[in-house]
Amino acid sequence: MIIEGTVLRGREFDPVQGRVVVEDGEIAAVEAASVDGDAIVCPAFVNAHTHIGDSIAKEAGDGVTLEELVTPPDGLKHRLLRQADRGELVAAMARSLSYMENAGIGAFVEFREGGVDGVAAIKSALAGSNLNGVVLGRETVEAIEASDGFGASGANDAAFGTERRATREAGKLFGIHAGEVDSSDINPALDLDPDFLVHMVHAEALHMERVADSEMPVVVCPRSNCTTGVGHPPVEALAERTTVALGTDNVFLNSPSMFREMALTSQLYDLSARDILRMATVNGAEIAGLDCGLVEAGRPADLCVLDGNSDNLSGVRDPVRAVVRRAETADVERVILSG
Repeated sequence: MIIEGTVLRGREFDPVQGRVVVEDGEIAAVEAASVDGDAIVCPAFVNAHTHIGDSIAKEAGDGVTLEELVTPPDGLKHRLLRQADRGELVAAMARSLSYMENAGIGAFVEFREGGVDGVAAIKSALAGSNLNGVVLGRETVEAIEASDGFGASGANDAAFGTERRATREAGKLFGIHAGEVDSSDINPALDLDPDFLVHMVHAEALHMERVADSEMPVVVCPRSNCTTGVGHPPVEALAERTTVALGTDNVFLNSPSMFREMALTSQLYDLSARDILRMATVNGAEIAGLDCGLVEAGRPADLCVLDGNSDNLSGVRDPVRAVVRRAETADVERVILSG
């Protein structure tokens, strides 16, 4: 397979006119050449934090606080998940997964509620998808054993000794929410020595120092934080100290669109388009232990091909800024996933 156009190559996303050669699901070569194609070829995105189960209750919870929405075990989302028919839940998740793939996403990191049954449900939804889903279970050791690791709700919500020990013994991924509502759970979360933190809206100077000293990666979700009114994470300060990736968070709050997440991030923060595109691709991949997120030889052929001649993108002078600030799901011409 050969894809021609303007290729955003390597970690710097250097725009190169040419072609990507794909063989057996892998990028065999990225070649500079004079081509006629108008496509913009970039890595498929990595959505580094999702709650796909919330697909059964999009836009639920107007007028309630974040704690009333999501705090286990009796927040609104948890009650709705318990009440949902399994077939309805799987079908709703499958539709969100289809949306993500059509929107240029190749991989995602899911914090999956519902114990073993919750993990089994999203695996059923993934059965018809080419997406690479990194599923982190919670609530029981059995859920962690059945999944790719542990996605903890927050250090103030429960004691995680047994689950943390099981995760470490299995060599699996451990992520935890921290600093979303206030700063009280950040130090306790860091004390657990996770593989990454999520949110960090209320990170203070001491927390920044600990993040830098431990080289602790952070996943931020600016649209979610805006929607729930908790504030804005200090993304510039975090990016100076560690690896930062982007996630879209709960599906009932926002669509799982990395285009929208990148666009808002570019408006809120003084970051280059290249920095933000890394947050939406290779940074999330590296946090999750995946090899995707860049267009370069030897990588899996996980690619998002945009129509550079669409009404929205025609005439673009800076394709990297265009992907981050202007592109939309409607501009996606095709998505190529090695899975």
